[in-house]
Amino acid sequence: MVVDILEFDLGGESYAMDIGIAREIVEMLPITPIPRAPAHVTGLLNLRGEITTIIDLHYLLGITPSRKRDEQKIMVLIPDAFENTSVGVIVDEVHSVLTIDETAIDTNIRGVDEHLSDYVQGIIKLGDEDRLKAENSQDSHESVKRLIIWVDVKKILTGTTEASSSHIE
Repeated sequence: MVVDILEFDLGGESYAMDIGIAREIVEMLPITPIPRAPAHVTGLLNLRGEITTIIDLHYLLGITPSRKRDEQKIMVLIPDAFENTSVGVIVDEVHSVLTIDETAIDTNIRGVDEHLSDYVQGIIKLGDEDRLKAENSQDSHESVKRLIIWVDVKKILTGTTEASSSHIE
């Protein structure tokens, strides 16, 4: 069986999410800040007449961005992804849709913080045809497999709002 994922970068590392929750990818646009909003909420965006809440995925995952804000991308999610509202998440770069065989996904994630593992669906190990040459390799035949961290963006967003509302009380 195969799964389709959308590959993107955060802080220079490869991540992925289910392609089914992505509606579109847009270049960075002017975002209107919201006073007193939680730190992970960057603001609001008027996307072709639809008000979209923009959330910084870097902040939620504790990752330093590798690009300047105006070079980043916004992945707009389908309304079902988060409370039937229009939400976009900021990432450094969006690469492509990949079709991955389930045998290339390692879901046995040990040694990771128990809460973080709730949001990681697996580690994708790309096969021989996708190997990258090791940059500083002495042997030209030596290569490394590229790993992609497959995150559950819906759980990340839901977990964030549940944590925010419990701190308000």
